[in-house]
Amino acid sequence: MSEPLGAGEPVLLLDQKGRRYLIRLDPDKSFHFHRGVVPHSDVIGLDEGSLVTSSGGGRLIVLRPRLADYVLKMPRGAQVVYPKDIGQILVWADIRPGDVVLEAGTGSGALTCALLRAVGPGGRVVSVERRDDHAAHARRSIADFFGELPGQLELVIGEVEDQISRVQPDRLVLDLPEPWHAAHRAGEGLVPGGVFCAYLPTVPQVQMTVEALEQTGGFIDTMAFETLFRTWSVAGRSVRPDHRMVGHTGFVVVTRRLADASDNHDTDG
Repeated sequence: MSEPLGAGEPVLLLDQKGRRYLIRLDPDKSFHFHRGVVPHSDVIGLDEGSLVTSSGGGRLIVLRPRLADYVLKMPRGAQVVYPKDIGQILVWADIRPGDVVLEAGTGSGALTCALLRAVGPGGRVVSVERRDDHAAHARRSIADFFGELPGQLELVIGEVEDQISRVQPDRLVLDLPEPWHAAHRAGEGLVPGGVFCAYLPTVPQVQMTVEALEQTGGFIDTMAFETLFRTWSVAGRSVRPDHRMVGHTGFVVVTRRLADASDNHDTDG
């Protein structure tokens, strides 16, 4: 978006020490922080990257939040999938414009937002959540990020296993404690060549998921991995890794559905 910042938009404020504040612009409200007050009306109409000064002399840069900024600052319902893992899921599950993606659970809606962007207006995301409270929270968060609920989104309360044959997705993306329960139906309901992707916090969950996928005989090219994320401090000739890093947040398991389970044979014969 090249237009000036407008009322109703989420905006990211960056102070001189790199602290980030996420607000939604409302001409009748003000932002309060340790360096004073900034009326939202002082921000509305500015271009991204503009500087505003608070009543206490604090200097803030105003930007539209990237999805990663929004995910890290969004109100929490369930635990969110972090940006470093969202990126891996989008790439390794090969989420493309026009895809039909079945997701569970919706949680706080962070991954749902990324999936919606990836499939574009010509795609479809069906997101399933077991808990009414999490679903309601996610609905608000998704609408808050996009300005409204995207038309290509369908939110469902229930069990993902009951939706696979109905949706017949190109991609199945699961952030569930026991995704192995969906393995058999995924082997029947995913399109041939479709991707099953599970996001899991622990080794035993990874093991049980992979075993369940193998037992169906309907999947191939299974891979499990994690991603570590470390930033670096670059200040002139002083270049070093930061003392803290984002280590383990979760494992990603991806696999492909065979057109015929009988094709899943030992090629070494």
